[in-house]
Amino acid sequence: MIIEEKSAYCLSCKTKNCVKGCPLSNDITDAIKYVKDKDYEKAYYKFLDTTVLSSICGRVCPHTKQCQGSCIRGIKGESVSIGEIESFIGDYGLEKKLKITMLESAKELDKKVAVIGSGPCGITCAATLKRLGIKQVDILEKKSYLGGLLIHGIPDFRLSKDIVKNVYDNILSLGINVKYNTEFGKDVFINELVSKYDAVFISTGANKSSKMGIDGESLKGVYGGNELLEYKEFPDFKGKSVAVIGGGNVAMDTCRTIKRLGAEHVYVIYRRAEEQMPAELKEIKEAKEEGIEFKFLNNIVKIIGKEKVEKIECIKTELVYEEGKRPYPVNIENSNYILDMDYVVMAIGSELEENSLKEFKKNSWNKIEIDENYKTNIDNVYAGGDVAGVKSTVAWASQSGREAAKKIYDDLRKRD
Repeated sequence: MIIEEKSAYCLSCKTKNCVKGCPLSNDITDAIKYVKDKDYEKAYYKFLDTTVLSSICGRVCPHTKQCQGSCIRGIKGESVSIGEIESFIGDYGLEKKLKITMLESAKELDKKVAVIGSGPCGITCAATLKRLGIKQVDILEKKSYLGGLLIHGIPDFRLSKDIVKNVYDNILSLGINVKYNTEFGKDVFINELVSKYDAVFISTGANKSSKMGIDGESLKGVYGGNELLEYKEFPDFKGKSVAVIGGGNVAMDTCRTIKRLGAEHVYVIYRRAEEQMPAELKEIKEAKEEGIEFKFLNNIVKIIGKEKVEKIECIKTELVYEEGKRPYPVNIENSNYILDMDYVVMAIGSELEENSLKEFKKNSWNKIEIDENYKTNIDNVYAGGDVAGVKSTVAWASQSGREAAKKIYDDLRKRD
């Protein structure tokens, strides 16, 4: 079987660099040992010690920049296919209907916690709270479905919606309650939640696309990558030229989606070099194979048109290296050039929807400020994931939700 062959390639290192490279600290080495012995159930529960999202993380994590990027095998050859092994084991657990177990330290607490948002951060927090022993955990979700960006931010060709639903159904079987179509700041407010619950966890994400503040950004035909992926209200891209600005996974998901919708030319314009792109290497490779045209060390400085996008002005960049810092780009004087363009998509980052979060103190990135215990400036209210400026990958969001749940549980025990 192929999965055993991939597992046999693992050296079972005593110094587990792959574990150090995983945001969730999954014990990948021990899990793979069980796979080698064809004991998939033990492998499933080994992953379950640290994550409830194996089927998802195994598919969408930037493995080459996390676990696989730290694999000893990768020094002189290819790394162990950790993502494939993890997703296989996660899927095995779903297929065999293996239940999510309580954590070893679990002790039931007669407390109520509300979790706002059901993306990877929120669902992991809710699952961990239940696994620790919190009696009532309610997820408040503004949509009519669960999953957040896993549903509306990642295209089907990268992550099947059926996989997400199956993973979430298994998590909900822990006894988590869900209140759908309940939008924070519109249908329910923080003061109300604090009066009803012993603790509240905010994990609404940050899905409003950031802007560059350049001329022409308000022209018709300029879109945000997050919004395009979420609402799927696409213009007619057939035969058109589209520029996607940015180098992360949102940029990759957006450009590949647009190409599939029939655009003739799709350019990814990124101001740093290819090796600095935060997107997963696999996604970059597949985008190139699909005909996406990359313009590394280039930046957009102006969008040109009367009422709608007609052209863009770009400039070439070069990297400046300073010891201990990430290389940063500077524009090369007099290297400007013009490209004909029909649409521009901004995928350079995300911001908060301010209307529902005005009560919270913000950090320097204008995200909710939290301390080392995930506490906000409001008593008994915690936050994590994108809304608090945590690194924007599924694994980091999930890690944030898991660790926040532990802090919430510890605080509630002290109050009990």
